[in-house]
Amino acid sequence: MLNVSYLTQKTIKNNISFSGIALHNGHNVNVCIKPAEPDYGIVFKRVDLKSNNIIFPNFNNVTNTSLNTTVENEFGARVSTIEHLMGALFGLGIDNALIEIDNEEVPILDGSAKVFIDKIILSGFEVSNSPIKVIKINKEIKYSNGERFISIKPSTLSLDIDFELKYKNKIIGNQRNKVKVYEDDLREIYNSRTFCLFEDIEIIKKNGLAKGGSLENAIVVKDEEILNSDGLRNDKEFVNHKILDCIGDLYTSGYRIVGSIECSQGGHYFTNQLLRKVFQNKENFSILEIKEKNLPHTLINRNFLKSIA
Repeated sequence: MLNVSYLTQKTIKNNISFSGIALHNGHNVNVCIKPAEPDYGIVFKRVDLKSNNIIFPNFNNVTNTSLNTTVENEFGARVSTIEHLMGALFGLGIDNALIEIDNEEVPILDGSAKVFIDKIILSGFEVSNSPIKVIKINKEIKYSNGERFISIKPSTLSLDIDFELKYKNKIIGNQRNKVKVYEDDLREIYNSRTFCLFEDIEIIKKNGLAKGGSLENAIVVKDEEILNSDGLRNDKEFVNHKILDCIGDLYTSGYRIVGSIECSQGGHYFTNQLLRKVFQNKENFSILEIKEKNLPHTLINRNFLKSIA
């Protein structure tokens, strides 16, 4: 696996199938990820619908950011809770794939991206000769609301994410972590689960969400106690999960990004608004076709691939 080219487009080598319960609608869902040709991109197909069932996970197609990211096509066909799967595809450098799904929400599995990562690696990679494209940020862009903000500014060859959480709850508290997405060992990011406060569960369920939620797929914090018997997977699991969400939401840009992100108390909505602001003006970004002679291997996360191989 370490002999693959990191600067040409990749897809998966074999079909990947998985099933599970959807976090918010509570339905059992089946998914099959299939290889795709160069320049196909990441595409969802609702196989439970007979027509108008192709949905592109693009930031302009995001129609809901309440506790998940939902994308929808012009005919009203949607796929929700795409962020963990999109984060796994981003992190492993999968440029092209067809994702067939028989319901409107991606299964939550264990609440992290671990199962997606494991299955993609098990499938292997099919490497093409087509060069990858990346989005290079040319100027600083910021979206804010009160104390909460997210910004992106130019970077040389990396994607850095500096994320901060601030909770009154003593267990979560203030957490901050910074990662270099293309260089760091991201196992703790991809293994980190979604979470919520116990006192919020009733309100969330009244809003028709989290019907499939349980201690099997989310961390639940009650006062100064974590209700999950296995505790936390890492010391910064809360903020690390937010970084996972951010990576997945960034992939709705269509390509990997070269830039430096700083975020305080953001989430799906903030990342989506940031992308909309970036792409409002062509002066804010460039789309570059990368060939091996003009960019080093660190553009793709070689260390991550090594660490989990």
